[in-house]
Amino acid sequence: MNQPSLFGSAAGRSAVAHIDGGARGNPGPAGYGARIECDGETVELKEALGIATNNVAEYRGLIAALAWAAAHGVSRLHVRSDSELLVKQMRGEYRVKHEGLKPLAAEARRLVAQIGDVRFEHVRREQNADADRLANEAMDDAGRT
Repeated sequence: MNQPSLFGSAAGRSAVAHIDGGARGNPGPAGYGARIECDGETVELKEALGIATNNVAEYRGLIAALAWAAAHGVSRLHVRSDSELLVKQMRGEYRVKHEGLKPLAAEARRLVAQIGDVRFEHVRREQNADADRLANEAMDDAGRT
């Protein structure tokens, strides 16, 4: 007897998220960008964050991408970021020492657990051009407020 799973398809949806964040002045006007490719669809997310640091902006971009994936039934996510610190912290290779990043890293880990299969890859800035563009647009917006 074949009964459908109560938890949806075992295969689930998969996606690739390119994320970036930055601050002009560090801290300074900050923003993030995320470009997510899922089932042939491309979603672009960006947000001005006011005054923040580069690392806070990077984590905010990650959280936005993870939250989108969790809300849209993604069970396999490949995150690509040019922040070596963020990637190594999320892989568990580096500890999160900065008190301001600890709650952001905890929120990211909660979302990772909700999604299931999340891989983190460090890429060169040139390979992250769309997310960088979105983050710069968001920083422009943050500088106007």
